[in-house]
Amino acid sequence: MTATLGALAWLFAVVCFGAIIPIVPTGAAVSGATALAFHEGRPVTMTFVVAAGAAGAYAGDLVMYAMCRFGGEQLARRLRWLRDEEHLAAVKDRLKARQVPVLLVSRLIPGGRVPVLLAAAFAGISWDTFVVANLPACALWSVVYAAIGLAGGSIFPRPWQGVLAAVVVILVVNQTVTWWNKRRETSST
Repeated sequence: MTATLGALAWLFAVVCFGAIIPIVPTGAAVSGATALAFHEGRPVTMTFVVAAGAAGAYAGDLVMYAMCRFGGEQLARRLRWLRDEEHLAAVKDRLKARQVPVLLVSRLIPGGRVPVLLAAAFAGISWDTFVVANLPACALWSVVYAAIGLAGGSIFPRPWQGVLAAVVVILVVNQTVTWWNKRRETSST
């Protein structure tokens, strides 16, 4: 049980760090942990993986939102979070029209969370709105990535195969979305 708690604490820390520094594949971490938990044979552990992933994402998002709110556009430019002014303006418009749905969906789109967090912070979305809207977004995100890990864990007979499959699927999806977005940007200019 101590090993499981330690693994969950590490998962929380990795996902929290990845939410702040968006180079860590946090979805792959949740998927891999779920695949391992599936092979452990205790379904309650998978529930804890979802909870640890959601809590880490939520805590990291709160830190990043605070950094965006208090650091402003200068900090965003310095950390190279702010790259596309036109896209940011479009996201701000969508946020003003539908705050909660945009925050909810942004967590599920690879590369969509950072622009939405920036737009929300720069548009002055209140802390109350962000705190409430981001909670189900993080929970849904964790459930989706855990489902990918569960699929990987149930398809393959060995834990490492399920983890590897889940991580590969996540990385391929992320790279495909990144490639597609760059291709769209290039063709629109």
